[in-house]
Amino acid sequence: MFLRRALAAALSSTAAITTIGSTIPAAASSVPVVVLADDAALARRAVERNGGAVTFDLPIVHGVAADVPSDRLDEIAAAAGVRSVTADEVLHVNAAPSPLHAASAVYPSAIGANKLWRDQIRGAGVTVAVVDTGIADVADLGDRVIGGVDFTPEADPYLDSFGHGTFIAGMIAGDGTSSNGAYTGVAPDANLVSVKIADASGASDVSHVLAAMQWVVSFKDTFGIRVVNLSLGTDSTQPYQLSPLNFAVERAWDAGIVVVVSSSNSGPAAGTIAKPGDDPLVITVGALDDAATAKRGDDVMAGFSGAGPTAADGLVKPDLVAPGRSVISLRAPGSTVDVEYPSARVGSAYFKGSGTSFATAATSGAVALLLQREPGLTPDQIKHRLRSTAAEGPVGDANVDGAGALDVYAASRSLSMLSANVGVVRSFGTGTIEADRGTLTVEIDTDPNDPLSTSLTGSLTAQNLVMNLVEFIASPWTATSWLDSQWAGTRWYGTRWYGTRWYGTRWYSTDWYGSRWYGTAWE
Repeated sequence: MFLRRALAAALSSTAAITTIGSTIPAAASSVPVVVLADDAALARRAVERNGGAVTFDLPIVHGVAADVPSDRLDEIAAAAGVRSVTADEVLHVNAAPSPLHAASAVYPSAIGANKLWRDQIRGAGVTVAVVDTGIADVADLGDRVIGGVDFTPEADPYLDSFGHGTFIAGMIAGDGTSSNGAYTGVAPDANLVSVKIADASGASDVSHVLAAMQWVVSFKDTFGIRVVNLSLGTDSTQPYQLSPLNFAVERAWDAGIVVVVSSSNSGPAAGTIAKPGDDPLVITVGALDDAATAKRGDDVMAGFSGAGPTAADGLVKPDLVAPGRSVISLRAPGSTVDVEYPSARVGSAYFKGSGTSFATAATSGAVALLLQREPGLTPDQIKHRLRSTAAEGPVGDANVDGAGALDVYAASRSLSMLSANVGVVRSFGTGTIEADRGTLTVEIDTDPNDPLSTSLTGSLTAQNLVMNLVEFIASPWTATSWLDSQWAGTRWYGTRWYGTRWYGTRWYSTDWYGSRWYGTAWE
């Protein structure tokens, strides 16, 4: 009864700026949950034997997402092999303010990418998966968005109704078509795959992030995915060895995919690295301000960049820093941020913003360049080369600017075959998804004469550190209009989105999840 009451309370919380749970009332006949077990088959069995319906499988964390009868929660939790049953909560984006700065697109030159372009190293043949809000069909990406999946009701991975994913995509692989080359991404010949986890509300949930990682690993060979960009994170302090999110990104890393994650926009205080950027395996990226010049001497740290050590485990992070303040990339016309912030438009095709999200995107593009030049490099070798060749950072503190500032040209000239992460203990993923969500409090207090005066204090859930466009004002994203039942209602989790046609045997057959993928070699 305790579990039932606790989950019911979480699922029915609807305070003005709350994001704990959905708006399904405690008396609802079924509730959306994530069930983790010793293996995914046991989780599925516990759900189905208690009258629930699996909405999608999450073998990457040994579990399932499901709609289950609200009066059977205790029975499911007590079933053989079940480790946890947690509410599948809705998560929301929060945009925090940042001092304005003359926007530019010098970041490819600032990290040395332009020097590789001279040798025709532009990311050709390498695919980057962008786990975000979708990627719009815009001229600068041409026909290089070669696949995708949508975990939202919009059912279109090539629609970015929020605007963040397209910006990320442009920094990774925009080719400057709409600006005669003036605004070009780091790897302008790279391919992209859109893995969409949020729609116009900028809202997602933890199970969608896990499902996104599941999909990326499953289809890495189909689309040639070598890199995944995660410009997202939670403020959870659950130790990485327990965290299901950390477990999932480590699975992708061990599958041969370079996982690039943002540090957070909650700096500059120590202990502000977001999850899963707190994972020792992945490449965690903080943001510097390149001062709109390609030279390094005037670089400073962006004041919002998350700093280490990691809160739960005391690990040194980030791994490195890259340009992420007042940068120009692709606009998604008609998207939420485009409509709300017309002043951020740059011409007809571009937009400006700041955040570690964008430093992460620049780094993902850099990884694509390295992999075109040397396709046989492993994720550990890529990470070692980037860290060992980084330029001197703005402050020289490993918990602020990591090993230094990204220099992809220097990394491309390295002959080292050494590997990072030697001896790193892997996550067991035995903790709870609820603990992975963390908390963040938000109270809107904006001076209409000074849009940068917005302060943050109040309560929001995990993904408020996700996908931050930090030159935008917070209040439009945290208003109650985004948090009502239309976003969190059952149609998000109904069978038409997560039914057998999405997750049937033809997608996730034993070819993908047999012993060679998830056997003892992974553990």
